Amino acid sequence: MKAISYARYGGPEVLEYGEADDPKLGPDSVLVRVRAVSVNPVDWKARQGHLDAILPAVFPVIPGWDLAGVVVRPGPAVPEFSEGDEVIGYVREDVLSFGTCAEYVAAPVRTLAPKPRALSFEQAAGIPLAGLTAYQVLHRVLGVRRGETVLVHAAAGGVGSVAVQLAAHLGAWVIGTASEGNHDFVRGLGAEPVSYGEGLAERVRGLAPEGVDAVFDTVGGDALTASANLVAPEGRVASIVDPGVTGYGGAYWFVRPDPTDLRKLSELADQGVLTIHVEEAFPLERTADAHRRSEEGHVRGKIVVTVPE
Repeated sequence: MKAISYARYGGPEVLEYGEADDPKLGPDSVLVRVRAVSVNPVDWKARQGHLDAILPAVFPVIPGWDLAGVVVRPGPAVPEFSEGDEVIGYVREDVLSFGTCAEYVAAPVRTLAPKPRALSFEQAAGIPLAGLTAYQVLHRVLGVRRGETVLVHAAAGGVGSVAVQLAAHLGAWVIGTASEGNHDFVRGLGAEPVSYGEGLAERVRGLAPEGVDAVFDTVGGDALTASANLVAPEGRVASIVDPGVTGYGGAYWFVRPDPTDLRKLSELADQGVLTIHVEEAFPLERTADAHRRSEEGHVRGKIVVTVPE
């Protein structure tokens, strides 16, 4: 099969397009013909070696954890899926080796859910990591309830844009930080936009004088520090990028595969609650360019890689 791989840590130049061995199908896995892959910041951070302490690499590494595709064959212990089923998956394992930037992936059944019919393969590929992160933080960590005020940082980004939609669906009033050029986009997602930078705390206070009930931090650093001072007395703070959040009495969250949560996200997409904005799509052979675009930052929604049929 054709795939992207890298034989050493480094910049986008280490990514090579070429032939790779077809994946072997285990009893609890599903062979998926990949149609689209979402590029997330964690992909290029892993490629640079920043995750080596927790996810060692077995080279050559095929990058990518998100996918949308079609079932070719389920393993013998997998009655949940059949040939021809369209699926999405957050295919993360405990080592870096067999990722999703390939024509075929043997995905553990615990990482998969039905693809939402309402979304294209490119849009659906953007759900797994970003969607699971947002869903798990809002439900399991922050416990957001109807009528609460939620501050979401980087509300136009991959995780932030999903968090805004899900929090609004829960009945929260959402304030989202974003650059001025993304204010209309964030407003369309269901949040009241505020600009980044100096004076952020004052701008948020102007909208929520008594403080916010929950903060969803996707930025860390100064944004997290400012957020800690904006939380109401019984408020909660969660970060997906800065473990230092615990010093403010908050919680750090690292997303995990969960087929039940992923299925719920697919259902919400089919109900029209959740959509995914694809900023730019690259063919598989240009995965290095997709990584470069992601590393530049300021992405509205998602960057995806497409795999031709």
